Amino acid sequence: MSESIENMIQAKEEFQKRANELKEKRNQLHLKSKNLAEERDQLNSSIREIRNKISEHKKNRDELNKRVKHAKEQRNALNKSYSEIKKKIEELEKIRSQSLGTNLNELRKQLRNLETEQMTQPMSPQKEKKLIETISEIHAKIKEQEDFINKDPKLKKALEEEKIIKQKAEKQHELVEKLAQRAQEEHEKMIELIKQLDNLTKKVNMVQETIVLTKIEADNVHKEFIETVDKIHELERQISSTHEKKRKTKKAEEISIAQKEANEIFEKFKRGEKLSTEDLMTLQKAGLI
Repeated sequence: MSESIENMIQAKEEFQKRANELKEKRNQLHLKSKNLAEERDQLNSSIREIRNKISEHKKNRDELNKRVKHAKEQRNALNKSYSEIKKKIEELEKIRSQSLGTNLNELRKQLRNLETEQMTQPMSPQKEKKLIETISEIHAKIKEQEDFINKDPKLKKALEEEKIIKQKAEKQHELVEKLAQRAQEEHEKMIELIKQLDNLTKKVNMVQETIVLTKIEADNVHKEFIETVDKIHELERQISSTHEKKRKTKKAEEISIAQKEANEIFEKFKRGEKLSTEDLMTLQKAGLI
């Protein structure tokens, strides 16, 4: 029986060691799960901030695109007015030049062709000199006609109007370019944030998956820990029961010996032999006197 108790105590100690290991591992897994949850929450917080920024950039981009559309409509209207005033100027120049018996547009065309020929065609010095003289003459004729035409009040007014419309159209075009650039910048910032959002979302999913796996592992370790503790308690009950049985057996043995001794003393008493005080107390404990 003594050997059996020693075996149970040894088994209990081994189970206790295993329970301590399981408890430590479970606590570490719970701590890991807690840290991962904090990391996940921080990532989700960053995701919310990025989503807000994406919405803001999208709102700015859409508003700018509306302004670009409106600015383009105004620019197109100015370009249309510019084309119309240009036609009007050409008509006025044509009418004015006809009074001189020459066509200003034809002179300008002729001048461009001669200047191109001078720059691109190889020629003798004599021919080039003659060509330069011709170019100079055409220049003079064009200037003469332009001076004459520009004295026309209607044409002068049309030219002033053309200049104003052209300035407005150029300014409007600059506004379109500026607004379009800003809209593009907002769009690019939004796209960059969307990429960041995708990466963070993937990371959150990975962290969440790790949390789930860690919790499952912690639950399994806890289950084994509980089973081990139950085994320890069962061994403790068995050890306690064995000790109690051993104590009762020992007590029964002691009672049996005491009873036998008391019976022997009682026989002496019946024979009339002299008994000591100790003998009398033994008889009294045994209930024989």
